[in-house]
Amino acid sequence: MPAMPRIARAQAYPTRPVRIVVGFAPGIAPDLIARLVGQALSERLGAPVVVENRPGAASNIGAALVAKAPPDGYTLLMAVSTNTINHTLYPNLGFDFLRDIAPVAGVARSVFMLVVNPAVPAATVPELIAYGKANPGKINLATPGVGSVPHVFGEMLKMMTGLDMQHVPYRGNMFPDLLSGQVQASFLTIMSSAAHIHDGSLRALGVTTAMRAPALPDVPTIGESVPGFEASGWYGFCAPRSTPAEIIEKLDKNIAAVLSDEQMKTRFASMGIEPMFMAAGEFAKFILDEAEKWGKVVKFAGIKPV
Repeated sequence: MPAMPRIARAQAYPTRPVRIVVGFAPGIAPDLIARLVGQALSERLGAPVVVENRPGAASNIGAALVAKAPPDGYTLLMAVSTNTINHTLYPNLGFDFLRDIAPVAGVARSVFMLVVNPAVPAATVPELIAYGKANPGKINLATPGVGSVPHVFGEMLKMMTGLDMQHVPYRGNMFPDLLSGQVQASFLTIMSSAAHIHDGSLRALGVTTAMRAPALPDVPTIGESVPGFEASGWYGFCAPRSTPAEIIEKLDKNIAAVLSDEQMKTRFASMGIEPMFMAAGEFAKFILDEAEKWGKVVKFAGIKPV
């Protein structure tokens, strides 16, 4: 009998709109994924699912809003890999991502590639490492900013190999400098770099994931030459801590059904995104592992927020 009110609450949920908070501006991957999944989830739940963009502070504004929201299932976070980087990078956030956020479901990931300007005399990751060690200060790694996903990918590669590579953060478009050779390397998503790889204006040395990417099967993984290297950009849904387990379970099951749809898989593929469903328990462990991994990299590299 004590369980009956909880069961009834989960069966009734949702009775009003559910909002997904995205800590980034409209039009980029986290926003697009939230809208795609949210629309399909709305149809399954029988209630509106709306996306609310709260960009700023490297997604911390949106995460803080969800961490402090009522734990009733009506406010969800589009969580991304950046959130686990920020957990160590920012010491005074006013909330604890691991403590105050309840994982709901993992959704998808973006595969990144280590690319170089063709002027760099390296066709493989080992050749780049050897070149960097023999020519200190010659390789500049372009990224979207301090603490960004490409930045920590680069720092992890340096940590694991001793590669000499200088970080060059950009606030704007870094492609002109990368294509002209003003900067020599970067970690880019397959979606953003495939055309440049195919026309020869950039050279792909390796993908960051544990398995080769179906879109570019001839490009080896970085892990093939640097054992243990594995990384990706990822996306998933979280809720405020103490959200009832019955509601999380209902969301979890419906998100799984949404991601199993072939049309959704096709839409993801068109964005260069791979479905990566993880149920709440698996997603919770994954987040803890990611936070530990990137915490070590942030501390090793001495990365400080700007």
